Amino acid sequence: MLKEGQKAPMFELDDDQGQKVSLADLKGKTVVLYFYPKDMTPGCTQEACDFRDNWGAVKKKGAVVLGVSADPVKKHQTFKDKYKLPFTLLSDEGKKMLKAYGVWQKKKFMGREFMGIVRTTLIIDKAGKVKKIWSPVSVKGHAVDVLENL
Repeated sequence: MLKEGQKAPMFELDDDQGQKVSLADLKGKTVVLYFYPKDMTPGCTQEACDFRDNWGAVKKKGAVVLGVSADPVKKHQTFKDKYKLPFTLLSDEGKKMLKAYGVWQKKKFMGREFMGIVRTTLIIDKAGKVKKIWSPVSVKGHAVDVLENL
């Protein structure tokens, strides 16, 4: 797992429109990078909608929001359209970025063990360093907490 103050690992992934997005492209911008398990699930939908509802305030702070999961581009398009999400969703089906950021971990649910995404949010500063990490994230009130830390 990354630590605050470390350089954020570089990435290049397809966004919800099938376009490449890389951390290098965002140099000089503050990035809110949030990792979530799955589109269209209750907790993930709530988290995305909370970021959507705070979008104006996040933009005023000059930050960019990127949501990342292992869902395919097409599913991200549907999720984004259905909930009118104004920010970019990135698809990491190969799990390369998820592993680089340390969020692909063994999880337990109802007595079953499996590999999955631990809900995590990072703020990456303009110089590409990790300023703040929340892991695991509790969805309720999280977007406001992120906003206060920008």
